[in-house]
Amino acid sequence: MTGEVSEVTSLRTEHESVSNDYCSDDTNVPSGFSTIHHSASLAHMTLAATVRISWRIRAGNFPVPCALGCPAVYFASVGEPETDEKESSGYIPDSAAGWRELIAIVLLSVTAIATAWSGFQASKWGGEMSISFSKASTARIEASRADANANRQLSIQVQIYTQWIEAVAAEDERLSTYLSDRFPEPLATAWAAWIALNPEQNPDAPDSPFDMPEYIQPDAVAAKEADARADTLFQQALDNNQRGDRYTLLAVVFATVLFFAAVSGRVKNNFNSWLLLSVGLVLFIGAAVTLITYPKMI
Repeated sequence: MTGEVSEVTSLRTEHESVSNDYCSDDTNVPSGFSTIHHSASLAHMTLAATVRISWRIRAGNFPVPCALGCPAVYFASVGEPETDEKESSGYIPDSAAGWRELIAIVLLSVTAIATAWSGFQASKWGGEMSISFSKASTARIEASRADANANRQLSIQVQIYTQWIEAVAAEDERLSTYLSDRFPEPLATAWAAWIALNPEQNPDAPDSPFDMPEYIQPDAVAAKEADARADTLFQQALDNNQRGDRYTLLAVVFATVLFFAAVSGRVKNNFNSWLLLSVGLVLFIGAAVTLITYPKMI
C-alpha cells in the first residue's frame, strides 16, 4: 500500500514541476492562467491516481489509507450492490415466521369481522329488549284497565242481584220480575242457569249465580290474557337482555384475540410470538363456536 501512496506523491511532484516549467515565463501565459491550470491539472492527476488505487483495493481487499483523505473508499464502493446485513452474515430467512405472519393477518381480519358482528348483534338484541319491555308495560296497563272494568261491572251486578233478593224476600213479585228481566250480561245467563238448578231445593247448587260457570266477564278474561301476555313479554325482554350481554362478552373475547394477534407480531422471540398467537387462536376458536350456537337477528 506504501507503493500506491508513493505513486500519488510522485504524480503530484511531477505535475508541479511540469506546471512550473510551463508557467515560468509570465510573458507567454495570461494573468491567472498559471494558477488555474495548476489547480485543474493537479486535481485531474489526483483523481486518476485515486481511481486506479480504488480498483486495486477492490481487487486486493486490503485497507484504504486515510492519508489520501479516503476518497478511494467512495470509488471502491461505487457499483457495489447494497446487501442486507443478515444476508452478508449468512442469514437464512425463517419460513415459520412467514407462516406466523400470514396466520396473524388472517386471524386479525376474521376476528375484526367477528367483533363487529358481535357488537351489531348486541345492539340488535338490546333494542329487542327495550321493545319487549315496552310491550310488557303496555300489556300490564291493558290488564289493569280491563280488570278495573270487570270489578266495576261485578260491583254493579252484585248490587242489582242484592235488590232482586230483597224483592223476593219481600214477596214483591213485580219488582223482582222487573229486576230479573233487566239483569245485565253475564248475570242474566248465569242467573237463568242457576234458577234452573232450583237452588232452594238443591243443596248442590251454587250459592249465587256469580259462582256459576256461565258467569264469565269478558273484561276479566281480557285482563287475565293481557296479564299473561305481559308476563311473557317481560320474560322475553329478560332473555333478549341476556342474549345482548352474551354478544357483548363475545365482543370482549374477540377484542382480546385481536390484542394477542397484534402483539405476537411485535415480539422478537420466536417462541413467545408463537405462544401469543396460539393463545389468540384458542380464544378465537372457542368464541367462534359459541357465536355459531347463539341466536341471530338481522
